[in-house]
Amino acid sequence: MSIGKHASVPLVAVIASVVLLGCERPPPEVVQNGYRGLGMEQNYNPRLLEASIRKNIPPESIPAAAPGGPKVSDVYENVQVLSDLTVAEFTRLMVAVTTWVSPEQGCNYCHVPGNWASDDIYTKVVSRRMFEMTQQANSEWKDHVLVNGVGVTCYTCHRGNPVPEYVWVTDPGPGQPSGMKPTGQNYGSPTTAYSSLPYDPYTPFLDQANEIRVIGTSALPAGNMKSLKQAEWTYALMMQISDSLGVNCTFCHNTRSFFAWDQSTPQRTTAWYAIRHVREMNQEYIWPLNDVLPASRKGPYGDPMRVSCMTCHQGVYKPLYGAPMLKDYPSLAGPTKTEVSGTEEAAVEPVPVEAAAPAAVQQL
Repeated sequence: MSIGKHASVPLVAVIASVVLLGCERPPPEVVQNGYRGLGMEQNYNPRLLEASIRKNIPPESIPAAAPGGPKVSDVYENVQVLSDLTVAEFTRLMVAVTTWVSPEQGCNYCHVPGNWASDDIYTKVVSRRMFEMTQQANSEWKDHVLVNGVGVTCYTCHRGNPVPEYVWVTDPGPGQPSGMKPTGQNYGSPTTAYSSLPYDPYTPFLDQANEIRVIGTSALPAGNMKSLKQAEWTYALMMQISDSLGVNCTFCHNTRSFFAWDQSTPQRTTAWYAIRHVREMNQEYIWPLNDVLPASRKGPYGDPMRVSCMTCHQGVYKPLYGAPMLKDYPSLAGPTKTEVSGTEEAAVEPVPVEAAAPAAVQQL
């Protein structure tokens, strides 16, 4: 009898440890963000939140440049985007961008050594367009990035990496037997938390402009896109957004009626603008650079690395928890370009997305 009693002690310990492994420490806390009684609340773990905050502390701002002095366009050649800045302002911004984007590579990551005016290095061509994209984001997409006056800088996405950590290309999915067409789902993809949902919600919604709809307003209308398959694509996108912002569905939606705007939170309106803003960045700024990008920065279909919600947010409901970096670098808040004859670049048409997308996505 005594042996049996002692033998049961390790068993109890094992069972207790298994139960405890399913628990978080300390207990998660809850913040209500919507109507009472509807479970519109966000859960978070204080320990994990503290670690996340430490990870999202922005770098210290460089001291402001001394006022006055000549314009950079009067001193340096081939300055096409930031040409209205003074030399001091321009130099300060270049130092900041180097620490944000290429701290290990230094200035020569974007410049030909000994010939700063040269465009013979693709990273300079890309960076010029990225400056314009950042200025466009802050000046034309205020309903997305300038909520509470925060804005974005190069650091928002790059965080010290030449290529942002979270970019994407069209996913070809698993290898298929001959004669089999991929259906776009039932593939263990981290994008959708390894669920059976379609594994590439990026291409149809954050590059192409397919409708994001689940619920129809009439019974079996002709050309109904509110099908079960359409709902699965939409939920795959929503899971990606949820993961990117570190929130659950009730951050934007009232779960008693997902489609009803008058019962949703204000964040849903911000998300509406955000999706369209991401599409514009991919189509108007990144795709036109595809011809100058090397193969190492393209996907299996030859499409460029593009941005998603995760690129900026990186698991946080506001990038860098709303740190107002833009106020210290006002030249990124809008165009700072002096028109110089002979330097205008010809408009480049975006590469058609359908040329790179798999058949399953094209038919969505």
